[in-house]
Amino acid sequence: MNNLAFVKFVTLETSTAGEIKMASRGKTETSKLKQNLEEQLDRLMQQLQDLEECREELDTDEYEETKKETLEQLSEFNDSLKKIMSGNMTLVDELSGMQLAIQAAISQAFKTPEVIRLFAKKQPGQLRTRLAEMDRDLMVGKLERGLYTQQKVEILTALRKLGEKLTADDEAFLSANAGAILSQFEKVSTDLGSGDKVLALASFEVEKTKK
Repeated sequence: MNNLAFVKFVTLETSTAGEIKMASRGKTETSKLKQNLEEQLDRLMQQLQDLEECREELDTDEYEETKKETLEQLSEFNDSLKKIMSGNMTLVDELSGMQLAIQAAISQAFKTPEVIRLFAKKQPGQLRTRLAEMDRDLMVGKLERGLYTQQKVEILTALRKLGEKLTADDEAFLSANAGAILSQFEKVSTDLGSGDKVLALASFEVEKTKK
């Protein structure tokens, strides 16, 4: 596909009882499972990033179809994640950030793969570092204002979801610039039981892009 090599998503077979038991045996097993999931998510985020970088080489239909396929793969990933976390509070604590990040990507509330990665891995420090770099890039003209606003809104939302305190200025920026989709994501992702609502929102957005 026009110099674009997509990593095929390998469906996670982590919903079996045996693997759930393995994940609950101790911190080592939980850590290994988390690492495996992060690697799967990294591959999907790389797929999204490759798609955006090669967008100019693709016609509109090809771009939209490939993006739709990637979002469907994320939905499958999210379904597997929910099954793994079901009834296991240790995994809920470990993986809640990842689930919210995936939901943000599926609903297209977040569009920046690197921000989604850092959100999923619960890295508020790195998110703040990225924001500081963006501030500098905007000042020297290396970053367009529209893209800056989009990514800053994503980062501030991720920080808020990770329990980080925002400054009054950041809260004001978020209120002024959060779009309808991001605001809806905020509402339906208040608790982790709202994943189905997020997926419903995602389905609506995917269908809308086809019209």
